[in-house]
Amino acid sequence: MKKNIIQIKGVKKAYKDVEVLKGVNFEVEEGGIFALLGSNGAGKTTMIRIMATLLKADTGSVIINGFDVEKNPGDIRGSISLTGQFAAIDEILTGRENIQMIAKLRHLKKPNQVADELISRFGMSEAADRRVGTYSGGMKRRIDIAMSLVGNPKIIFLDEPTTGLDPEARLEVWKIVKELTSSGTTVFLTTQYLEEAEQLADKIAILHGGKIIALDTLEGLKKLLPPAKVEYVEKQPTLEEIFLTIIGKREEK
Repeated sequence: MKKNIIQIKGVKKAYKDVEVLKGVNFEVEEGGIFALLGSNGAGKTTMIRIMATLLKADTGSVIINGFDVEKNPGDIRGSISLTGQFAAIDEILTGRENIQMIAKLRHLKKPNQVADELISRFGMSEAADRRVGTYSGGMKRRIDIAMSLVGNPKIIFLDEPTTGLDPEARLEVWKIVKELTSSGTTVFLTTQYLEEAEQLADKIAILHGGKIIALDTLEGLKKLLPPAKVEYVEKQPTLEEIFLTIIGKREEK
């Protein structure tokens, strides 16, 4: 039976007179992908910042990997990694140098070896020695996530990782996220894109009005709706499907 690697109970947070989190409760199982879904301003980033020890909750209990966020913030930081909405990378350095820098900051003994392994794992050999400033948006996000895995953190927080990416780059990030859990990493994902949560998450929590109003698997959430009425209609392709098909045909030529 999987253990709960994240336990959140009664978390509240206000900014001056605005109460953002009004008693948030949820648990996250080890080794899966958990999506926190909500509209802009729902408090998703605030919740992640609290779990990552960057922000203090007003009240409530936060246990990450067995450690209390109030009593053992250092132990929590040693077992997590956080990737924000925008890639936090040095565009003057190469991809390889960015990874080596993080390995040195984490005081790892063989930063060059760490970089080589992650470059190979993420299929970045051809671009690794180019300056990051020449990378596409998808490649920048790829190197950003690779940097997050330096030191083999047990939990990786991804705060809206596909914000601003084009459809191809978004699918590339989805593939990377799915692969992360194969090594036992727990992924905590925030997103405002419904399709993203649908494609990736084992469990989905909906944050609305400062509270978790639903938490279940996708199949479980579907059962909250009335039975679907069966109708036979011609399925029209989405714009995304059209775009990716056209791009694929162009590449074939």
